[in-house]
Amino acid sequence: MRGGLLAALLVAVASPVVAQAPASVASPTPAVALPRVALDTSAGRVVIEVESVKAPISAANFLKYVDQKKLDGVEFYRTVKVADRYGFVQFGVAGDPKRNLPPIKHEPTTETGLHHTEGTISLARLEPGSGRGEFTVSVGDQTRSLDAAPGVPADGLGYAAFGHVVEGMDVIIHIMDQPVSPTLTQRGAFKGEMPAAAVKVLTARRVKP
Repeated sequence: MRGGLLAALLVAVASPVVAQAPASVASPTPAVALPRVALDTSAGRVVIEVESVKAPISAANFLKYVDQKKLDGVEFYRTVKVADRYGFVQFGVAGDPKRNLPPIKHEPTTETGLHHTEGTISLARLEPGSGRGEFTVSVGDQTRSLDAAPGVPADGLGYAAFGHVVEGMDVIIHIMDQPVSPTLTQRGAFKGEMPAAAVKVLTARRVKP
């Protein structure tokens, strides 16, 4: 009896220990590499990260202008300086029918979750759904002026934010600080807001993140 018990114990000790398989751990979802665009201007380089996930319609529109080289040679034609380091600059095709692409659906910030903080690029427009190839870059926090909210602008839907400056904010501020002409207009608009010597976008190209 005692011999049988001893033999059983020896067998148990000699048996290999089976390790328990670790519980499966879900791999983290890799972050999406957002597209980046470099605007090489006559005042320096500005690099923009484009929010193609949160604002896919507006982002795709901007990238079409870039990929079709429709922004090569355009100007920063409007600067709105409310105070030191506070306002916005505007650039784009200036309504040129040879450069204009079809208008797109408006993406308000209430849908995208983006906000017009400093360095945000957005699509300028008149009525919702009229945005094409005119873009603004915020200097300072413009959430109260350009985010979707009652009365901003009159329809309350704001501008469509779709990216932000990741390099060259000093260039944007330099552009906003340039002297404006007291007489220049764009088809009668923007009097007192147009630079006396506009900064030109030499090229607009995608770059690696």
